Amino acid sequence: MSHLIRKFTYAFLTLFGVVSVVFFLFTVLPGDPAQMILGQNETEDQRQIINKKYGFNLPIYHQYFLYLNDLSPISVHSKNQTDYSYLEHPKYQLKELFGFNNYSVAAKKPYLRESFQREGKTVNQVILETLPNTVVLAFTSICLAMFLGIILGILSALNKGKLVDQTLQILATLGMSLPSFFSAVLFAWLFAFVLGKYTGLNMTGSLYELDDFGEAYRLQLKNLILPAFVLGIRPLAVVIQLMRNSLLEILQLDYIRTAKAKGLSPSKIIYSHALKNSLNPVITAISGWFASLLAGAVFVEYIFGWNGLGKEIVDALNMLDMPVIMGAVIVIASMFILINIFVDIIYSKLDPKVN
Repeated sequence: MSHLIRKFTYAFLTLFGVVSVVFFLFTVLPGDPAQMILGQNETEDQRQIINKKYGFNLPIYHQYFLYLNDLSPISVHSKNQTDYSYLEHPKYQLKELFGFNNYSVAAKKPYLRESFQREGKTVNQVILETLPNTVVLAFTSICLAMFLGIILGILSALNKGKLVDQTLQILATLGMSLPSFFSAVLFAWLFAFVLGKYTGLNMTGSLYELDDFGEAYRLQLKNLILPAFVLGIRPLAVVIQLMRNSLLEILQLDYIRTAKAKGLSPSKIIYSHALKNSLNPVITAISGWFASLLAGAVFVEYIFGWNGLGKEIVDALNMLDMPVIMGAVIVIASMFILINIFVDIIYSKLDPKVN
């Protein structure tokens, strides 16, 4: 319990730092938020209304505390309806806990504010619409990388110095060297354009697409193949290298020699004795890569037209939709932190020496 409390305390402090950096980074950037919302034909009255509505006319420190109040599940709510308070937003759905003076402390869902470019649509809604597609893509990629990487890593270790090992090492090095955006363009051109009539794959497409009549969305799993494979190339290369090196190291230990002396078969030694201990560094790497894929899917999603959070970030950058960008970064950071805590727990189960 103390270990978990310590981990969640570090996670909270890390997330607080991320939120603070993101807020001040995008606040000090040049540009007028009111103009981003209104466009080029705004009037001074409209600008003042927007500044008052979103609090752009307030001091930076005041805006910062209001932003923290928006994100916090426990917020302070002004009872005086005449006072400016971003907490009066109807989408807050507050549940009052207790009150003092003219304020009340309420529970709510974290609120990431509204999109500048999508009128009436909150950042929460935008992320909920796009994040599942990114999670599906990242999860498929990491499962592919883990499954193939462990098998090929074992194969490489058992054939150390042979042609199979050398070939896999060259492919792994090449896979780690290729940038994702270059791999995406190359695979889209080769397998969807040049060989498209044989593979039946599309250059662009998302998990769900409208049917030919434009009446309903239907599942298109074939659109997942190319982006998942491209996104999984680099973690696949890393897993092959880690699995090979870890297994070779484990096979040199004394208890493996004892197992060989007892007459156990090579397959029994690998799968019953060596594999579990050699998986520790692989699992650690997989955790970091899965969290990184959530952020690294930006170029892959954009090139393949995959309607995920990465493509949404690029679109938001093009439209200067700051709340969406900030919300996406915070969500990705939160998932990264939670995944690392989860993996720490798994790692401690696999290796009792870790505490």
